[in-house]
Amino acid sequence: MGIESQLPTILTVILTAAVDSINPCAIGVLILMLSVVIASGQSVKRMVFLGFVYVGSVMAVYLLAGLGLAYFFTRIPLVLTEYLSIAVALIITIAGILEIKDFFWYGQGASLHIPVRFVKKINQFARRHSVWGVAFLGAFVSAVELPCTGAPYLAIITLLSQYFDFTGFLLLVLYNIVFVAPLLVILLLIASGKKIQEVKRWKQMNRPYMRLAVGVLLVFLAWLLILIANGTINLG
Repeated sequence: MGIESQLPTILTVILTAAVDSINPCAIGVLILMLSVVIASGQSVKRMVFLGFVYVGSVMAVYLLAGLGLAYFFTRIPLVLTEYLSIAVALIITIAGILEIKDFFWYGQGASLHIPVRFVKKINQFARRHSVWGVAFLGAFVSAVELPCTGAPYLAIITLLSQYFDFTGFLLLVLYNIVFVAPLLVILLLIASGKKIQEVKRWKQMNRPYMRLAVGVLLVFLAWLLILIANGTINLG
């Protein structure tokens, strides 16, 4: 008999978004962009404004992508939903194993990262500090990192799409708010006088633990999706 449960709960969404939010790429690009703005002699007020433009752009693209995927999944016939959940579970299991592998053997073998050609583009875009340039930077970063590091988001979207309604939409918005929260914290810390080099060192020191946390979370979410697919957990 299935366990009647309203999943994903707010806690599941917040936990997944919180782990996903420690995203080395989005954080690294924000730090680079703020470094350029400061070096160019812009005011703190201008830096904060551009930082909010960047964060807003990241969130907008992630939210739109999530809504698009959720809509696509809800159009899939019910008879295929079980196979969809199993397929996504397999994908995020592989992603989780790769993330855990990188905790122990970073840089060896396959890894989830943005291709080098995109990294070079991002570095070029980060040196433009017009409003439209920063907005495009945030959108570009989100677009290229989603296929590489968006496995936690894919898992939550798959869960939400089981019964996607207005509550599901609000949970998706909540996910994205939590996802960009560390970017806002870093922006405000730097605006209040925190040295950028200290933030960079913190990111480098904690990157292995970020990957380990994401990897463990992905394996858990894959297990959850399989339980839903075989009827052990019933979202309805």
